[in-house]
Amino acid sequence: MSDTDDTDSADVGGRALDDRAATPRPTGHAGRRLAASTALVRRIMGVTTSEVPVPRRGAVRERIREMFAVLYAIGFTSGDPADDDTSLRSPRITARVGALLGLCVAICLATGMISHWIQHPPSWFWFPSDPPWLYRFSQGLHVITGTAAIPLLLVKLQLVYPRLFARPVIGSPLRAVERLSIAVLVSSMIFQLFTGLMNTAQFYPWRFFFTTTHYAMSFVVVAALMVHIAVKLPIIQAAFRSPLESDRGHRQRAPRSDCAMTTPPPIDPERDAVVDDHGTDDPPAVPRDPPPSVYARFVDPSTQGAPGAVTRRAILRGAVAAAGLAVLAFAGQTVPFLKWISFLAPRSGDGPQGVPINRTAAAAGVTMAAQSREYTFTVTAGGRMKVLTLDQLREMPQHDSDLPIACVEGWSAQATWRGVRVRDLVELVGGDLDRDVRFVSLERGLYAVSVLPANFVRNPSSLVALELHGETLTVDHGYPCRLITPNRPGVLQTKWLARMEVL
Repeated sequence: MSDTDDTDSADVGGRALDDRAATPRPTGHAGRRLAASTALVRRIMGVTTSEVPVPRRGAVRERIREMFAVLYAIGFTSGDPADDDTSLRSPRITARVGALLGLCVAICLATGMISHWIQHPPSWFWFPSDPPWLYRFSQGLHVITGTAAIPLLLVKLQLVYPRLFARPVIGSPLRAVERLSIAVLVSSMIFQLFTGLMNTAQFYPWRFFFTTTHYAMSFVVVAALMVHIAVKLPIIQAAFRSPLESDRGHRQRAPRSDCAMTTPPPIDPERDAVVDDHGTDDPPAVPRDPPPSVYARFVDPSTQGAPGAVTRRAILRGAVAAAGLAVLAFAGQTVPFLKWISFLAPRSGDGPQGVPINRTAAAAGVTMAAQSREYTFTVTAGGRMKVLTLDQLREMPQHDSDLPIACVEGWSAQATWRGVRVRDLVELVGGDLDRDVRFVSLERGLYAVSVLPANFVRNPSSLVALELHGETLTVDHGYPCRLITPNRPGVLQTKWLARMEVL
């Protein structure tokens, strides 16, 4: 009897590597690795057989596959791609949940980078001032995908956690590197998602500065994720090539009548012996009918589809549903028609004058200065300077801008602002509209100064605002005047303006 599915080949990246040597060799998992490595060495050395033809096309692709075959053969990957392929924790379900999680992480990373570069722009960075809702969309998507990633990560960890404690815990140096990369990936993703969630609620139970730490840790997540994907690529490829619910090449177990934990049946050497092509009898590494557990009717493929049985497809749908529920719970902060069902959103979109407030005048320490009768607003360009009182600002041509204000915490609100165009103030002192403009607040601190790029300066929607929704600004909204422009995070929409400098 020949059992080539289990003893003679190792499926590496979907391609069988067979070694038909006539000499006895190790059996089981070690034998499969030896067979794979031996066949690979023969191919590299040019000693080929008819069973393993040398490919003449796609040489680069073949070399890449051979590289992963080497990693598999020397034990860098943690197991055969077909291992545990009959259970609910099959690589087929973990790969699909991982793909959804990876998509959320990729979108969250890209939108997070945009937000960080707007706040701390590199010399090469440029962001458009139109359409005015672009930053609102980007930052809302950042928070939504980050929120959706939380239940997906929990499902993924539940599916793979037994393998995290597989023996040997460390093993060879290469295995140690693999496990270290997994530890870094899991811990960094948990850190990113937890701190991001706390940021949406403006709750900071730590001493480090959130923005720079969150930005730096994103690179750790990316690096660890790339290493993890590279190591697991053969398993991922094999998992996606196989249907979610089928059990390719595995023996179907007999149906069981209950889920009770029982003692495993004795192994009959004659019945369970496996005879390979060389006539060697070896007892199987795992009994053909392993002991049922309390999860038997959920794990056993013969019961898939039975009433009450959990399937991989049900787990995948449940993960998607949990992610969708998380999105609905938070998305109302930035998607107006969802605000009434966003039961976990820290910001409802309401507040004084219809707009939420992150930082009050009292917290900024500017209440007295902002309401002083001696208040003036200074505009400078080169050696020219113009000092304006609040009444003089009101006497200048006033314009309306219907713009959203969006914050890095993920909330946004649409509002109608009224005030003096930034470009008019630049022209008032003979400034160049192709130059950036610096705005300085009465406040002192990290966000007391912001620089407005020239393309925003020229945009007619950019205002030094005096009114909100037809009313004079409240002191918490930036009275006597504040900056409001399209496509800028709220922390850069400087309140309690004192100076404006054309650079």
